[in-house]
Amino acid sequence: MKKMTKVIAAAFTAAALFIGSNAANAQTTPKSVWRFGIGVDGMAPVGRFHDVSNFGLGITPRLQYGVSDNLALTLTSGYYNFFGKNINAAGDVNSGYESKSFGVVPVKLGLKAFVSQNIYLAGELGAGFETSHYGDYDGRVGEIPKQTKLIASPGIGWANKSWDIGARYENFSGQSRNYGTVGLRVAYGFGL
Repeated sequence: MKKMTKVIAAAFTAAALFIGSNAANAQTTPKSVWRFGIGVDGMAPVGRFHDVSNFGLGITPRLQYGVSDNLALTLTSGYYNFFGKNINAAGDVNSGYESKSFGVVPVKLGLKAFVSQNIYLAGELGAGFETSHYGDYDGRVGEIPKQTKLIASPGIGWANKSWDIGARYENFSGQSRNYGTVGLRVAYGFGL
């Protein structure tokens, strides 16, 4: 957790320095303007989480408010579904176990800082509410109770008046079980 905190702090520091030097050119999100977008997310589980799922798919509505011409606040929620996969014990093809698909409802607050025309750095922090049980990815088979996770998510993206394409790493941590994904979000948005 300390390592992730340092990475997020370093990313925000770099973003602040970059924003300061490029603020005159980065007027992509108008001040005091609300925007709404609906996104489709594709996610690749990483680390030990990849042992129980190869792919996640999500839908994420996002509300955005322009604090200045190059900085916006975001509120993102939606639903992620991680599809289960066949797990073989100790390489034995015949002793497989099908891990279950499971879901997470994310609720995240974030910042989007435009560092040049249409290019932004983002950071989100929030909670992920697991909606179903799934097999543990520590090698133990069985059901684990639903949990609430802390979500920390740095990212980078490109946005114009209608489209927003962003890549991110999303870390889910807490309650003795942590996991992460690398994700791509493609969204269509409009002003309110």
